[in-house]
Amino acid sequence: MKFLIISGMAGAGKTRAADILEDMDYYCVDNMPAALLPKLAEFCMGMGGRYEKVALVTDIRDAGGVDAIFEALDKLVELGCEYEILYIEADMPTIIKRYKESRRPHPLQGEVSGIQAAVEMETRCLAPLRERADYVIDTSRLTLGQLQSKIFKLFSVEGMRRELLINVLSFGFKYGIPLEADMVLDVRFLPNPYYVTALREKTGMDGDVYDFVFEHEAAKEFLRKLEDMMAFLIPQYIEEGKHNLTVAVGCTGGRHRSVAVARALKDSVERLGYTAELVNRDFDK
Repeated sequence: MKFLIISGMAGAGKTRAADILEDMDYYCVDNMPAALLPKLAEFCMGMGGRYEKVALVTDIRDAGGVDAIFEALDKLVELGCEYEILYIEADMPTIIKRYKESRRPHPLQGEVSGIQAAVEMETRCLAPLRERADYVIDTSRLTLGQLQSKIFKLFSVEGMRRELLINVLSFGFKYGIPLEADMVLDVRFLPNPYYVTALREKTGMDGDVYDFVFEHEAAKEFLRKLEDMMAFLIPQYIEEGKHNLTVAVGCTGGRHRSVAVARALKDSVERLGYTAELVNRDFDK
């Protein structure tokens, strides 16, 4: 097994980094006292492979400072446990801005006067640890999505793909637009099976209703254009770090046209190689 030690400057984003790694199936422990690292390593190594990817966040708040971290890392080596160090940092203006926004004191602010002096002191204290780091990420100008992308590229195993779960949701406008929708598609321009007596009591999940909707060229053309748009958009959302995408397809009552189009869209998304789920919110109302 391998340990990933996440350390660096307070306010730079260490906890954010741990959250991202947790989504990548790492077992993460935040604010871990350095003295406990060897004990945790022994525990994880004795669990028979249950904890193969472990990420631990530790920083200058530890009573022993950087020396305590180095001592703990030496003990990991003695145990035969491999480790890497991810160092998270940000520039002075960014750190100060974040602390002002959060209204929380810097961990070293009690030892010096002011945030700037605390950040300068922390930078000096952490310099030896930064020199030993295997990876350094500066979050000063990174969005959360960009940070996710960097961490994924560094620590994803070969062949691992960032997943995006696409929820395709049909609904009726008369019952309101779904609050969770990222994208809303209005298919009320399509011919309505409601006005065909034999189809009125059925739904878009029934074959004859589905066929009725897609026997019209407008529906076929709409689906083709929609497939092209999804083929372009999905990789962009993944790159931005999005994990869930809800595409809501609406018609008047949410029973016929929206259900048929949502059903076809789900199949299209799966043909593109992504995971999709279909939810028909209003078709039984």
